[in-house]
Amino acid sequence: MGDQGRRNGGVDPSALDEPQLLKELETIHRTRHETLLYGSQDALAAHNTRMAQLEGEYLRRHPDRQVAAGRTREGARSRNCDGDSPHAHGR
Repeated sequence: MGDQGRRNGGVDPSALDEPQLLKELETIHRTRHETLLYGSQDALAAHNTRMAQLEGEYLRRHPDRQVAAGRTREGARSRNCDGDSPHAHGR
């Protein structure tokens, strides 16, 4: 791809096709924990920036994506009211 569509942290997410974007998202989410625990401040900052770029592009492309009821504030409150607090099971 050369320099066309590149940013400091990689290919501009808007230049990625859907499978490439999903692969990049999968990779960055898989490496997140290790970067947080062991990466330098610069590595963590670059990771944060790239993750925000990729996630932002995904959300731009999928504004009407399906949202699970349990992943909303109302859904979380409903779980907590049922005695299933996130901390009750070590989550």
